[in-house]
Amino acid sequence: MKQLAEFVKERRKEVNLTQEEFAERAGVALTVIRKIEQGKTNLNMDKVNLVLRMFGHELAPVNSKELNG
Repeated sequence: MKQLAEFVKERRKEVNLTQEEFAERAGVALTVIRKIEQGKTNLNMDKVNLVLRMFGHELAPVNSKELNG
């Protein structure tokens, strides 16, 4: 399973945006993008969802048994 940091960084680069440009388009502070891409764990989930929505995704509870199933 792809980690959040890797997912966001790869997708951002695919659309050729700098961290600054991406933060502006997502409506979050640059520090939010940096924290996500650095794999920090103390993230605001609302801000993470704003970022993920740029790619048509969002955080949601998932049954881990279904993932490994």
